[in-house]
Amino acid sequence: MNLSTFDLNLVRVLDALLREHSTLRAGKRLALSQPAVSSALSRLRHTLGDDLFVREGQRLVPTEYARGLEAPIRRILEELEATLAPPATFDPQAGDLDYKIAGSDFFAEMLLPALSAKLMRAAPGVRLQLVDLRPENYVGTLERHEVDLALAPESKFPEWVTSTFAFSSRFVIIARAGHERLRLAGVQAGATIPLDLFCELGHVAFSPEGKLKALGDAALAKIGRERKVVVTAPTFTGVRSVVVVTDLIGMLPQQLAAKFAREYPVQIYLPPMIVPPGRIHAIWHRRNEGQPAHRWMRGLVLAVLAGLDRSDPDAGRHPVSPSPE
Repeated sequence: MNLSTFDLNLVRVLDALLREHSTLRAGKRLALSQPAVSSALSRLRHTLGDDLFVREGQRLVPTEYARGLEAPIRRILEELEATLAPPATFDPQAGDLDYKIAGSDFFAEMLLPALSAKLMRAAPGVRLQLVDLRPENYVGTLERHEVDLALAPESKFPEWVTSTFAFSSRFVIIARAGHERLRLAGVQAGATIPLDLFCELGHVAFSPEGKLKALGDAALAKIGRERKVVVTAPTFTGVRSVVVVTDLIGMLPQQLAAKFAREYPVQIYLPPMIVPPGRIHAIWHRRNEGQPAHRWMRGLVLAVLAGLDRSDPDAGRHPVSPSPE
């Protein structure tokens, strides 16, 4: 293919078709008529020597060749857009911005109040949205422009994702105040629950997907033990709500457990096995790296989250590992 004679506008059409799988919706995305998109698709097929899409009912399904072009084309267009964007600044007092963060309900409790208070003073024109983190596809929401920032456990991220460490949290156990089994066993608040008792007690597990094996089970499996999960809850606040009115116990991040212990009749205990602390990263799409408004918001979010590390100086420490006997 001779690039000097290739119409680069066709790349935008191909990207829109790969996103929408429809000439009509691709046309709406590009402000073009459906016939114009169909004509561009014909030119693409001729130039690239591939059908690119086959029709299945009302849907255009990309060929294997077209699938292979999707990620590189999207990356090239985003980098070109960022390169050609005019220099800009962001004035928080005068700025107008919609900013969407994906995170668990932990952040509704531990980030949103402080962040909202700062925004009300420093940037009254910012509209902030916290949406549920979708464990199976939170990276995809960044790619599709659905969120600006995600707060997620440390992981291996795609190359187009920029990430930075935000804070860490150890995990602790909460039980309702006056829990009879713990009282009879002589386990004081703040102490480690004996392993046998820990496994005998019923648990409410945090699991957005409703899985019976969740946080803490891998650590138990390493010492040849398992716990009795009776209830699962998709939110940490759901775990707390169940614990308050039952004899079930639940595992939570320490910072959130401490907040609940101040506000509800629950007490904090330590698990009997080593549970690695959670390391949370803030992640965003590389296309937003240099945008002043996004950069300002990221800095504000990270400043609030940094305080969570200071609130738990023992976040990196573990209890002594018990023997499996």
